[in-house]
Amino acid sequence: MIRSILTRRDLLAAAIATSLVPTFASAQTRKLRVGVLRLSSSGAVFLAQDMSFFNEAGLDVELVFFGAAQPIAVAAASGDIDIGVTAFTAGLYNLAGKGALSVIAGQSREVPGFPLDAFLATTKPNGDALKKPQDIRGKRIGITQVGSSFHFVSGLVAEKYKFPLSEVTFVPLQSMGNIVSALQGGAVDGAVLPATVASGAIASGAARLLGWGSDEAPWQIGAAFASAKVKADEATIGKFLTAYKRACKLFHDKLDAKGVAEAERAPLLEIIARYTNQKPEAVAKTLAFVEPDAKLDLPNVAHQIDWYQAHGFVDRGFGLEQVIDRRFVKD
Repeated sequence: MIRSILTRRDLLAAAIATSLVPTFASAQTRKLRVGVLRLSSSGAVFLAQDMSFFNEAGLDVELVFFGAAQPIAVAAASGDIDIGVTAFTAGLYNLAGKGALSVIAGQSREVPGFPLDAFLATTKPNGDALKKPQDIRGKRIGITQVGSSFHFVSGLVAEKYKFPLSEVTFVPLQSMGNIVSALQGGAVDGAVLPATVASGAIASGAARLLGWGSDEAPWQIGAAFASAKVKADEATIGKFLTAYKRACKLFHDKLDAKGVAEAERAPLLEIIARYTNQKPEAVAKTLAFVEPDAKLDLPNVAHQIDWYQAHGFVDRGFGLEQVIDRRFVKD
C-alpha cells in the first residue's frame, strides 16, 4: 500500500515537473523578429538560423523578408521588427540620427573580387550604348529607392570618373523585382542590382553585366541594426551578436576563404540557396565579403553619412556617433 502511494506521488511530482519545463524554457528564450532580404549577402543570418546558432544563444528568431533595404529600416523604427540586417540607406541613417534605431554590427562589404552590386544594361536597343559602369552618365538607371545603396554606389562611380551625379536619371522602382521587369521591357537603360538578383536577370536575358561596384570602389555596404524598443535590452542584443558573429566567421572561413574543401562548403551553400531561392552553384558565384567578426569600416560609414547629407538625402545635425551603438561597435 505504501509502495503504491509513493509511486503515485512520484508520478504526480514527475508530471508537475514536466509541465513546468515548457514554461521555464519559454521564460529563457527571447523572441526576435529579424528583417532581411533574400540575398547571399544575408548568408550569415541564414546560417545562424538554420544551424541553430540563434537558438543556442537563447533566441527564438523569426526571419521577416522584404523586397528592398529601406523598408527594413522603417520596420525597425516602427517596431514591426526588432533587428534588421541589410544595406545602408538614407532612410536608415535618418532614422538612426533620430534615435529610432542603432547600428550594432557590420554585414557585407564591397571588396574587389567579391561580386555584390552589379551595374547592368537592358538587352533592349536602348541599352546598347552602355559598356562600362561609368556609362550610366546621361542614362535612365533603375534603382529601388532614392537614397538606396544602389544610389550611393552610383555616386561612387560618378566621383571616380568625375561627372556630376545629377547627369544620371535615377528611376526609383521600389523593389528589385520591379527593376528586373523594367530591364526586361527596356523601360530603363540600365540598373544597379545585388548579385543574387542580377545573376537571374542576366540568365533570363533581361540584362547584361557592365561591371561590379566592388571593383570600382570598395565600401561598407550593410549593417545589423536594432530598433529603439530592443536596443535597451543589452543582454538580448549580446545574444544576437554572439550567434550572428559566429555565423559571420563561418561564412568568412568556409565560403570567402580560398582553398576550402567542397565537402565543407557544399552544406553551407545549400542552406543559403534555400533562403535565396537559388541553386547552390549560383550562390557560390555571388558570395559577398563578410568580416569574420562582423566589424564595421567606420571611416567609410562616416563618409556615407557626409555624402547623403551633402546630396540632401539625409538630415544634417548628426554624425557617426549618433548612428552606431558604442556598447557593441568598437574602433
